[in-house]
Amino acid sequence: MIPSLIRKFHKVILSRNLWDIIKFLIILGIIYWIISTGSDKLNYNWQWYRVKQFLYTFDQGSFTVGPLLQGLWVTLKITFFSLFLALALGLTTSIFRLSNSMVAGLVARTYVEVIRNTPLLIQLLFNYFVLSPILGISPFMTAVLTLSLFEGAYASEIIRAGIQSIDKGQWEAAQSSGLNRMQTYFYIIIPQAYRFLVPPLTNQSVSLVKDSALVSTIAIYDLTMQGQVIISNTFLTFEIWFTVAAIYLAVALIITLVVSILEKRLQGKKVPVKTF
Repeated sequence: MIPSLIRKFHKVILSRNLWDIIKFLIILGIIYWIISTGSDKLNYNWQWYRVKQFLYTFDQGSFTVGPLLQGLWVTLKITFFSLFLALALGLTTSIFRLSNSMVAGLVARTYVEVIRNTPLLIQLLFNYFVLSPILGISPFMTAVLTLSLFEGAYASEIIRAGIQSIDKGQWEAAQSSGLNRMQTYFYIIIPQAYRFLVPPLTNQSVSLVKDSALVSTIAIYDLTMQGQVIISNTFLTFEIWFTVAAIYLAVALIITLVVSILEKRLQGKKVPVKTF
């Protein structure tokens, strides 16, 4: 009886996996057909063999980084600094929104509404052409500041929602034990809220990587800008844009994978959290 049930179970699982594989192959076939048909109509001459030199080269045993990887390094630096500042801004703004101070709440609300209701490209151009000459900051810092302000506004709403998800009894118990408001945040509330914050903040980090492509509009030689330069010199339009898109996709998937692993490890370790 039991072996027969096991065989049926394996049969169902196998049939479902087989059907998923068939659907995946059908989708791949459709994508290949669309690309091949489009390139035939455009009479496009694919030259994938030329792409490698724009990633890296080996010349007499020495490894040389190509323009695409140089642009990727600039993109990663912008993303790293922007992410750090965005999280700091998001945490500060969310605490301001939840404070009893009317001024702090008004400042935080104004910042969030202004940033969320204006296009990122307009913010970037405004900061580059108006604030950058006044403050005397470089295009790189302008890009980091703009992305930090933009992503920080969204991160603040995520953090605020995570903090508000904690039971009010935790606040009352912490205050009755003598903790002030900031101690309650950092020792009681945020350690409990982190598990609600990690997934949406991961999505925001991936969004930051993609949004960083806009910095090419202020003459920063990031991954997108390097791709544009190569295309203007070689006319390898499809090959370079496909490669650039694949690199962005790989970076986003790596971030998601790393955060997922960290999240599982933190849950498995049962991080000590003070609760009341």
